[in-house]
Amino acid sequence: MKHLLLSAAAFCALSGSAFAADVKIDPKLLSEHIKVLASDAFEGRGPATPGEVKSVAYITREFKAAGLQPGGDKTKAGRAWTQNVPLAEFDIKGPVAFSVSAGGKTQAWKQGVEVAIRAPQTGVNHIDVKNAPVVFIGYGVNAPERRWDDYKGVDLHGKIALVLVNDPDYETAPDCKNGCDFGGKAMTYYGRWTYKYEEAARRGAIGFIVIHETGPASYGWNTVKSSNTNSVFDIIRKDPAKIHASIEAWIQRDQTVALFKSAGLDFEALKKEAQTRAFKPVTLAGVSISTAFAVDAKKVISHNVVGVLPGTKHPNERIIYTAHWDHLGVGLPDARGDRIYNGAVDNASGVSGLIELGRAFAHAPRTERTVQFMAVTAEEKGLLGSEYYATNPLYPLATTVANINMDGAAVSGPTKDVSTSGDGGLTLQDDLIKVAKAHGRYFTPDARPEAGGFFRSDHFSFAKQGLPAISFKSGQDLVNGGVAAGKAAGEAYVRDKYHQPADEFDPNWDLTGMAQELAIVYDLGRDLANSREWPQWKAGSEFKAARDKTAAARK
Repeated sequence: MKHLLLSAAAFCALSGSAFAADVKIDPKLLSEHIKVLASDAFEGRGPATPGEVKSVAYITREFKAAGLQPGGDKTKAGRAWTQNVPLAEFDIKGPVAFSVSAGGKTQAWKQGVEVAIRAPQTGVNHIDVKNAPVVFIGYGVNAPERRWDDYKGVDLHGKIALVLVNDPDYETAPDCKNGCDFGGKAMTYYGRWTYKYEEAARRGAIGFIVIHETGPASYGWNTVKSSNTNSVFDIIRKDPAKIHASIEAWIQRDQTVALFKSAGLDFEALKKEAQTRAFKPVTLAGVSISTAFAVDAKKVISHNVVGVLPGTKHPNERIIYTAHWDHLGVGLPDARGDRIYNGAVDNASGVSGLIELGRAFAHAPRTERTVQFMAVTAEEKGLLGSEYYATNPLYPLATTVANINMDGAAVSGPTKDVSTSGDGGLTLQDDLIKVAKAHGRYFTPDARPEAGGFFRSDHFSFAKQGLPAISFKSGQDLVNGGVAAGKAAGEAYVRDKYHQPADEFDPNWDLTGMAQELAIVYDLGRDLANSREWPQWKAGSEFKAARDKTAAARK
């Protein structure tokens, strides 16, 4: 490939053009990587499976061929290509017995149909819960700084809690006329189901069940089913019961409404009440849940794949590009009987971009700071590969400049805009906006802030440790079709393919837009790697304090 080697700013200054063209990414190479990684032979790229072995081998080979150097764990022979990531793996073995008693009648529910139970992550080998009472906890939020407490002293020991997904603001505050307690339509971390599970465990609940509704969840039941009924992973914890209840599950909305009715309660009325500070937990009289199943728990080693290009002047300072290589592996069949969750867009596309970014940097003059390319594991299991790196970094985070993450790429052709997953409030996003403008693109804020995108991809693991981090996102304003077409394509993907076996490689994709976006991501990282800039969190960001603690290391 041929590369133009001027920086974005220099190119614009010399040419007067509104477009920067630092690098040419070949859509054909992007297509080939996605086709391989998303093939049935890779079995959905599940961590600690033969699909991982193939994925790690392929990415390692392509990193090496691109011209990168190994940047993983230290060995006697030097750096390895991988970082070992120790994890605990949990699987439900055999059938799941799940029944609900309500109104004097007992009915059996099927795993993946009425309920989706995650394999327990507490280390037990068997679950046997009989007639546990059920309590509705509203949104399951305890936020003293917002004067909000959905628990109000309720004792959840031995009980199962039902909780709404997202924030109390989701439905009540599109315009915030009466004030927004949780940021309005944009989801806060309190809206994430991961937070809700952790809070329930802290409260001693034996089980915690999230009520699924497509709008506030931002995805349909098929996504819930596929994401929660296969292998579950976690980092290895000293006391996992402090983080996880014995039962973590999702329930269909219709079943929830019926349960409330059997207890003489109105689901919609209580839901509206839960959107106020006055809400108090409500026990569903006469309703109980029983479940029994076996659990297989074991320790496994997964891998982050790490390639680097050492800097010429400041090799101890680095920009990290990330994309997760894993997907859901093999799980429950869809309507076609397909059990392989190929994860083509999510996220073979991101890894493809990572490889080609590495090639572009390797074939250009070396930057002053180190540039690191890392394909992380177990994102689909809770951002675990990135969390492990962020808490056990191979290189100090204090002198790491920024993280630029890629999770899902444009496959419908070029767009006029770019975006990010959520808004973390940081100057790195401002830098992206400037670079995109030099490429003739405008910036559109996350079109679905209610989906909580900022908390759902690997950059969040770095942000929690204070490192400035963003996750690049394709725009919706398609050159051919405009915003309407882009929005329709995005909605169709979430509805029909996201976390489903249908997320497969399509040879008819137009990856020219992806290639153009990678040029923007390239320029963003290259400009940082040749500067003395340290991106910052803006005032009011919850991540600013953690970064400020290490400021002395960056002087």
